[in-house]
Amino acid sequence: MKRRSLFTLLAIIIIPGTYIYPQTSCNWPCFHGPERNNKSIETGLSKKWPESGPKLLFTISGLTEGYSSVSFGGGLMFTAGTYNGRSYLFAFDMNGKPVWKSPNGSTSVPSSIYASSYTGPRSTPTYDNGRVYFLSEAGRLAMFDANTGSEIWAKDLAREFDAPETLYGYSESVYIDGNKLYVRPMGRKGFQVCLNKNDGSLIWANTDIPGDAGYCSAVVFEFGGYRQVIGSSSSCYYGVDASTGRLLWKVDYETIHEVSVTDAIVKDGHVFISGAYGKGSMVFKLIPSGNRFTPQVVWRSELMDDEVGGVILHNGNLYGSGDVAQGWFCLDFFTGKQLWNYPRGKGPLTYADGMLYLLDERRGTMSLIKASPDKYELISEFRVPSGGRGPYWAHPVVCSKRLYVRHWDKIFVYDLK
Repeated sequence: MKRRSLFTLLAIIIIPGTYIYPQTSCNWPCFHGPERNNKSIETGLSKKWPESGPKLLFTISGLTEGYSSVSFGGGLMFTAGTYNGRSYLFAFDMNGKPVWKSPNGSTSVPSSIYASSYTGPRSTPTYDNGRVYFLSEAGRLAMFDANTGSEIWAKDLAREFDAPETLYGYSESVYIDGNKLYVRPMGRKGFQVCLNKNDGSLIWANTDIPGDAGYCSAVVFEFGGYRQVIGSSSSCYYGVDASTGRLLWKVDYETIHEVSVTDAIVKDGHVFISGAYGKGSMVFKLIPSGNRFTPQVVWRSELMDDEVGGVILHNGNLYGSGDVAQGWFCLDFFTGKQLWNYPRGKGPLTYADGMLYLLDERRGTMSLIKASPDKYELISEFRVPSGGRGPYWAHPVVCSKRLYVRHWDKIFVYDLK
């Protein structure tokens, strides 16, 4: 009862006259979904919306600030925000009713002048087998009971691994692989580490990665006889052996403001990476060389210099937005050839049922287009309401025939049936 009393400041708004369809499950346990490719397996979704957009089922309020997206598991929805100067993990049922919320250390203000006004959690919680893992913007990693919100274990990554203060705050969403948890403390005693997910104990730590903080989330894949973990620092993207942490390869890739946010994309031993502020994008091929790999550049482009929106690979084509190279793009994965460009807007996106959902980070416009390399074909669009200040940076999610859009204090939930 004490925990539930904390919800006196947390409001849920149900649109009058709207029937809330019962929802019991949603296959989206972590950032960018179960395959970490930002592609929903949902089908039977509406392929065109009314002029006002799909029906708004309900709005969740009271998250205060932050850019965390949503994840699901055990019939609950998870996200993160702040409360009384602390970083919090929130749990709701599938109709938006608050179930619990738990603190995860003090919130922090990024030290970078470029990000000092963008406060609150960045990471999306990860659900696994009745547990939820959440990394705060200050670097406190904790595991919680998904049903009750009780904290089971926690680690201060910056202190334990001797990490300097980050410019933009800890931002990655942790990756669970079997009993292993991959996370990036970015410290002198461990830049990339692997922990036992059950108790947080250290399995291995890599201290050979150059550069300062990186902000993408891990990508795990099999290639060349190794299970590999891809991460980033301020100066490179790299791959390590998932079993031992040994550095297998790295590619120098530094942006103007030393920030690498975009998750890597891997296909057939080829790796796509992107950097904002005019850095552009590239694909390189991993060439086995003894017990390591030599990255061989396939193509480079000034296009699709993604900032925070992410990039999606679908049927051999890359979809995403550019920062200096403004607008939305479609590029061929293996050649880098531009297939089309729509020179308006940029931001996060997601994929479902043959369609792309593009969220303009400044205007809050959600556009529905066909995921096709032939042309940019706008089908429908609408304006997502404001949930407070700042850009629309939280990545949208399509799950259980619903569209979830977070903006600052609020989550807007739309019916896609």
